[in-house]
Amino acid sequence: MRRLKTIRARFALWTASLLLLVLVAYGAFVYFSLAAGLSAGVDDSLQLSAAQALAALNVENGQVNFAEGLPESSAASSDLRAHGLTMWLLDEHGQVTQAFGPFRALSISAGASSAVLGHKASFTTVTDAATGEPVRVITLPLLDNGRVLAFVQVGQSLASVRQALGRLLTALGLGVPLVVVAAGAGGYFLAVRALTPIDLITRAARRMSAENLSSRLNLHPGDDEVGRLAATFDEMLARLDAAFRRERQFTADASHELRTPLAAMQAITSVTLAGQRTPEEYRQALHDLSEEINRLRGLVDDLLQLARGDAWQPGPRQPVDLTALLSDVCDSLRPLAEQKGLGLTCSLPQGMLIHGDSDGLVRLFVNLLDNAIKYTPSGAITVVARSGPGEYTIAVSDSGVGIPAEHLPHVFDRFYRVDPSRSRRGAGLGLAIAQEIARAHAGSIEVASQPGAGSTFTVHLPR
Repeated sequence: MRRLKTIRARFALWTASLLLLVLVAYGAFVYFSLAAGLSAGVDDSLQLSAAQALAALNVENGQVNFAEGLPESSAASSDLRAHGLTMWLLDEHGQVTQAFGPFRALSISAGASSAVLGHKASFTTVTDAATGEPVRVITLPLLDNGRVLAFVQVGQSLASVRQALGRLLTALGLGVPLVVVAAGAGGYFLAVRALTPIDLITRAARRMSAENLSSRLNLHPGDDEVGRLAATFDEMLARLDAAFRRERQFTADASHELRTPLAAMQAITSVTLAGQRTPEEYRQALHDLSEEINRLRGLVDDLLQLARGDAWQPGPRQPVDLTALLSDVCDSLRPLAEQKGLGLTCSLPQGMLIHGDSDGLVRLFVNLLDNAIKYTPSGAITVVARSGPGEYTIAVSDSGVGIPAEHLPHVFDRFYRVDPSRSRRGAGLGLAIAQEIARAHAGSIEVASQPGAGSTFTVHLPR
């Protein structure tokens, strides 16, 4: 019973059942069509023979008989026997006067002749009591000025018709089940061939877990539906594997970043509580704690921003003057740049308008400028905006330390830092957040950099 619940078994049963219905319907159509055709052929033959017999009648002095008498040894009688025909001549009262053929002793009801009083041929089928064979009989009247003089009846056995129909029925009875069984077996075989890759996918899916996503089906590539399904499954596994790796790395990095300020805070409090301290020492300890708390709060805010960015829909969209927004961001961060002796210049065309979230855009450009100031020991930082076809391009360039080529593909990864020692303050989330905000506005960020020659981050935003 369990095997019958599989798709391959149900497919085979449905195929066999459908084919059985079609073959039964087609067989019935062929059987009844052949039966009707054979019956019509017999009736046509009888009508022709009866017409010939009617033409051969001789009428003399009110007596009706066959012209040649049709004796048993005559050629006509032999021809009748060869064709299995029987002929009767009846008077006007329906009494048999002459009969020739194998069924001449067959008694035909007088009622059969009365049906032709409307001057039309009448057909009837009777059964010979001696042989049990069905006999088809036609009755034709002999008319003289509208008066019936006699009747001619011609009969033919339907045994050959019944035999032909019986052979057809036997062939259908044997052939249809064999064809249905063969079709069911073929359907099952094809279903097994088609569904084997799906079984492989099922077994592979059962073996996999969050800790084991590296295995692949590696089926032979095909252009059919199952081949595309297997290829799509492998691609999905690759994406899941990459996502789980990123999440594990994210968790490890987040734990490391959160542990650092917590460890510093614990060390400060432990040292401070180890003995009596002066008010100045307590004040310094609180100041250090405040710095670590601010660092921890900034890290948590960034983590929340990224967690929201995974399925982030930006805030209420409204017209934003990008020229004014960039000018305000530059003015806000210029004192920070000047503290390091850096020059900050902005070249902005007027009238840059977009539809977006102003708070998100402010954070995007603040992160880029803060990153440029942080990694530029000396020199200058420039913000250049251009209006292009369908988009605005904003380039934030610095003359800082630059980024080695092997690090460029990863600078937008969460917690990724080019500095392996992580000596500079920060959590490595600023660029990841900037990229999320740009994507939420249907834009993108590109980076170009050379070690020792500075970096350029280019933001593309749709107009």
